[in-house]
Amino acid sequence: MSDLDRQIEQLKKCEPLKESEVKALCLKAMEILVEESNVQRVDAPVTICGDIHGQFYDMKELFKVGGDCPKTNYLFLGDFVDRGFYSVETFLLLLALKVRYPDRITLIRGNHESRQITQVYGFYDECLRWRASNVSDCQGRVLSTVSDDLLCCHRLLYVSLSALIENKIFSVHGGLSPVISTLDQIRIIDRKQEVPHDGAMCDLLWSDPEENVDGWGLSPRGAGFLFGGSVVTSFNHANNIDYICRAHQLVMEGYKWMFNNQIVTVWSAPNYCYRCGNVAAILELDENLNKQFRVFDAAPQDSRGTPAKRPAPDYFL
Repeated sequence: MSDLDRQIEQLKKCEPLKESEVKALCLKAMEILVEESNVQRVDAPVTICGDIHGQFYDMKELFKVGGDCPKTNYLFLGDFVDRGFYSVETFLLLLALKVRYPDRITLIRGNHESRQITQVYGFYDECLRWRASNVSDCQGRVLSTVSDDLLCCHRLLYVSLSALIENKIFSVHGGLSPVISTLDQIRIIDRKQEVPHDGAMCDLLWSDPEENVDGWGLSPRGAGFLFGGSVVTSFNHANNIDYICRAHQLVMEGYKWMFNNQIVTVWSAPNYCYRCGNVAAILELDENLNKQFRVFDAAPQDSRGTPAKRPAPDYFL
């Protein structure tokens, strides 16, 4: 068994890595991610996953339902961290899988892959708590490295902004932008930066579709826009795509189609924040892009660890 395979097995058990291993993993992941496009090509068959938000044991349920990587080709639509109890373990496992199987797992960036956001919604504080806990002889230093490396532009900001499956399905975390009409405009964005407060990159990570909006509207999130069906129709037609697949919004049923099946939201964090009571879903596409949604529940309580001194944060949903 290679060192990386051993590390993956450790991470699957929620066990810490050595500081040197975390640093090496980050550097190798950066080398891979920097070579990917802002609109990363993804081949079918592929399984699409929405927000995870640090719910590590629920992500393990996702892999039980969808199959292990590399047997299953995965596309994760961002928001790997924040709000859940195990953001560090979740992100490190996804990074390790990316390094081990770079062509079998694609990671794109969500609005929570941002230093500013993680300092508010949990990942940063989780790093600090672990640093102080000294649970193992190296764990405090490991999470110090995580807070210094994984949160900063040298790591998280290399993650792609979107993906294109077989040139027919555009996948993005949030939504569309009034300043973007073609995929080529996304390809030229400089993504190696903190998420701006406005503009194209911000909109891709923050915007939401809204049935009661005609065209564009102001977003209650304070970033990005609301956009209506006519916007989606125009974008899909201009780029010759079948539909848009995105995440970013809690869906109680796990997935939701809008605008005559021109855009779908996929949500993959069951019982969000450990209290919402929702199911989660993943979207499986076969080689012909035929669709199957797989709906799943949260991991049973007796199968998940209970982090010490980590009360459920009362964050905004």
